[in-house]
Amino acid sequence: MIALAEPAAFTPGPARPAVRGIRRRGRATVLPGFGTSVAITSLVVLALIVFPLAVLVLRAASLGPAGFLAAAWTPRARAAYAVSLSASVLAAVASSLLGLLVAWVLARVSFPGRRILDALVDVPLALPTAVAGLVYSALYVKKGWLGQWLVPLGIQGAYSYLGIVLVLVFVSLPFAIRVVQPVIESLDRDVEEAARILGASRAQTFLRVVLPAILPAAVTGFALSLARALGEYGSVVFISGNMPFKTEIAPVLIVARLEEFAYAEATTVAVLLLAMSLVLLVVVNTLQQRLARNAQ
Repeated sequence: MIALAEPAAFTPGPARPAVRGIRRRGRATVLPGFGTSVAITSLVVLALIVFPLAVLVLRAASLGPAGFLAAAWTPRARAAYAVSLSASVLAAVASSLLGLLVAWVLARVSFPGRRILDALVDVPLALPTAVAGLVYSALYVKKGWLGQWLVPLGIQGAYSYLGIVLVLVFVSLPFAIRVVQPVIESLDRDVEEAARILGASRAQTFLRVVLPAILPAAVTGFALSLARALGEYGSVVFISGNMPFKTEIAPVLIVARLEEFAYAEATTVAVLLLAMSLVLLVVVNTLQQRLARNAQ
């Protein structure tokens, strides 16, 4: 009889270098064109953002420390910074609160005019900002539709600090709404129902279940609204009155200095306003990231 040989036991050996090379190449080409996309994106960012900002900073730095402080820290400039920052923060807070309310209504409440309201939310983004300033100034002047009732009560909506805040809320509100609305729509309502079944009131359900989930998005909306308000010019110039030390904002001061051919002072004011904006945005973004980690 022919004896059949038993198969030898298989002992795994080291992986072949060719196989490892293929795997490495496979991982490197998960996203085709990744290197080209990064290069194009970097060029666009450098050309449209980094290069103009670098020119702005270098032109202001050419004045030297003493010249920079003398041009950027005048009493009129300090008053303009204070008006810009305070009005922008107030407008961003108001936009965030109103945006949360409107986003909740659009996401959770069904009514006949819901689609119309949803479309109207984006109107401030479509309108030129100068139109918003003209409309608000016409509404709140002494003989305007609202001003004829508010001015006798001592409420000055036009050519005042209040008018600046109102128009900044108008132009920044869509950013706060559109950031929060998708998050509210994606919330799992079963979790809210479970909290109510366990005895939580509506207020407790919102504060302990809903709010932690939407708070990072609300902070992001606040940051976008703040950034929009800090750089606003077209709408404010028509309603503020542009009175130095009272209702003049920093962007208006920059334009005023350019019209006076004081390019050095205009550049330094712009650089200082840019630095303030970056610091505020970094702080807000850091807070948003911490809230997002805590929500997870």
